[in-house]
Amino acid sequence: MVIQTLSVLICLVFFVTNSLSCPQSSSSFLDKRADKKFGHVLLISIDGLHQKDVDVFTTSHPDSNLSLILKNFVYFKKAQAFLPTDSFPGLLAQLTGGLPKTTSVWYDKSWDDTYFAPGSDCKGNPGYNVVWDESLDVDATNINTTINPDLLPLRINKDDKCVKVQLYDYLRVNTIFEVAKKHSLITAWVDKLSAYSIVNGPSGKGVDDFYSLEIASLGSNKAHLTFVKPYDNYHTQAILNWIDSNNHNCEPFHVPNIFGGNFQSLSVAQKSSSNQSEYEGGYADANATLREQVKDALNYIDDILGNFVNELKKIDPQKLNDTIGADKLNQITSDDVALIWLKKDSDSKDAVKSLSDNKDALGIAEIFEGDTLKAKFSCSHDKDTRCPHIAIRGVPGVVYTTSTKKIAEHGGFNEDDYHVPIIVYNPSIVRKVNDDNIKIHSIASFILSALGLDPNELQAVVKENTPTLNFFSE
Repeated sequence: MVIQTLSVLICLVFFVTNSLSCPQSSSSFLDKRADKKFGHVLLISIDGLHQKDVDVFTTSHPDSNLSLILKNFVYFKKAQAFLPTDSFPGLLAQLTGGLPKTTSVWYDKSWDDTYFAPGSDCKGNPGYNVVWDESLDVDATNINTTINPDLLPLRINKDDKCVKVQLYDYLRVNTIFEVAKKHSLITAWVDKLSAYSIVNGPSGKGVDDFYSLEIASLGSNKAHLTFVKPYDNYHTQAILNWIDSNNHNCEPFHVPNIFGGNFQSLSVAQKSSSNQSEYEGGYADANATLREQVKDALNYIDDILGNFVNELKKIDPQKLNDTIGADKLNQITSDDVALIWLKKDSDSKDAVKSLSDNKDALGIAEIFEGDTLKAKFSCSHDKDTRCPHIAIRGVPGVVYTTSTKKIAEHGGFNEDDYHVPIIVYNPSIVRKVNDDNIKIHSIASFILSALGLDPNELQAVVKENTPTLNFFSE
């Protein structure tokens, strides 16, 4: 997890083990991914969340989801944004590894001396105010609107023809999504308006499942937390759908290798006021003492993070039933582990093959059956019918459960399960906090490194010699 100091947004990065389905690639570099710990990266952008907010909230809420997350991940406390700290160039920095000088995206409202106004047929003097916001929408009052191509600026291309400037034309370097696609990985992103389809990158094809919901459709209500929470709920559900192997419309899909989205509630709470003095937004003082509306928004965001952690850690045991076939099963006992009793001994080999063929999707690290089960547990079903036919060790972090509350469990077969803790105390020993002075554009190379991909495939990383975050070397 990465938390960065931003005046506009914050990035939380969840690295997930290879417990979920992961497409294969023949790339020689990607072949080196086998020794990597992470198969999926969830990138969360929360507008308005400052480092101070994190510190104040976690101090007053030690049992919160965010506090629990910080106990188990590296906390980069000296990360910095850059000027201008707007979400449009800020997000692109995280996705490209480049600052505005390289991406050439300084804001969602800017100027280009070579562009022409829409409908001008590239006639007259060049130079146009480029605006990438809801003003491009077909209907900004419709939450599911799209961009009206007739409102796009024009330019003269290398063939001397007048063409429309697509959003992906505007970005001058590639994105982590495009690098992922090059290696046959799956990508998805949800954001606050259609213009954010720029995250597809110059190819226009970086994101497999891009989902935008027009926040301007809320009208004046977009300034009120009561209405923005339900809006953010759509983003939450899209991400949960992806984790569960569906696209944002709940249709069958792959769990993306890089995915995530943006959330607005906190930013709204920081800026808005209320007729009720006890429910004012913003802060009470320069120490970032939270007023009630900001507290409400932070608790809401914390619940969202809990939903993501919960969903990332559980695999529905029904998927095990479906894989083996209910007609072949007597019993599956599922939790940190899965113990399987079959109706017929003769079905054991077929069941193991079915499980093996779906091991990534089911979060299976190792299957014990026959001789391997006997060696592991000193029992066999033909000698003792209480002994299971098959036992499954899940990858670290996977719990086989239908519960919506259980995000962890004791027991299991992994080292983190059976190594009992030995605690050594000394005042000089502190929790893992990274104090490197880093910039947010290092996130892009960090994400690719986590997936076992070469950060130098990002054009901006090469141009700027962008460093990655000091994580894997620790």
